[in-house]
Amino acid sequence: MQIDFKSRELTVKLVYYGPALSGKTTNLQAIHSLVSPETTGRLMTLETRDDRTLFFDLLPLTFDVGAGIQVRFKLFTVPGQVIHNATRRLVLQGADGTAFIADSQISETRSNQQAFLNMQENLRENGIDPATHPIVIQFNKRDLPGVRTDEELERMAKKGREPVFKAIATRGTGVIETFLGLTERTWHQLEERHQLHEKFGLDPEVFLRGVRSRLGIPEAAA
Repeated sequence: MQIDFKSRELTVKLVYYGPALSGKTTNLQAIHSLVSPETTGRLMTLETRDDRTLFFDLLPLTFDVGAGIQVRFKLFTVPGQVIHNATRRLVLQGADGTAFIADSQISETRSNQQAFLNMQENLRENGIDPATHPIVIQFNKRDLPGVRTDEELERMAKKGREPVFKAIATRGTGVIETFLGLTERTWHQLEERHQLHEKFGLDPEVFLRGVRSRLGIPEAAA
């Protein structure tokens, strides 16, 4: 997290990680299309022949949450192709939270596992402990044949510490829920480490309600 005391702005970095073509870029595109133009900035992408995003996407979401403080979320994706590991490690530098985007198809199980282990390794290389780092898992492409059942995902969620979300990113389904889940876990850890409530008057629950409101999520649905 970066703190600009002069402009009273906090910047939180969230990274979308996962195997190639699991839907990382599609998640950011969906968020960009679902939130209001007043909240989101320009979505930047770089298309390549061997992967959809060679470097990263950067999507700044800015929320004025009262107390004279603005909170800016910067969302990145990493390239999924194995050959771009150095870039993935670079993008993870300074990450406050990570969403792992998995492909729900059973045929992609090995790719998911390898990418998850690679994410943990690159977090460690950046001095970030995967055991305490805020992580959520999204199983994307739920509309395709040959995917893991809901029951399987529920069993996996019970075994792990990371919350599990289901999504069809091409339709925008589950995308905002994943973002909110990651935001909540990340913000609570930042509060523990930096006492943001004490320093800036940012009550965690009030802040998270403000984020949901700016995203157009009814309180009852939160």
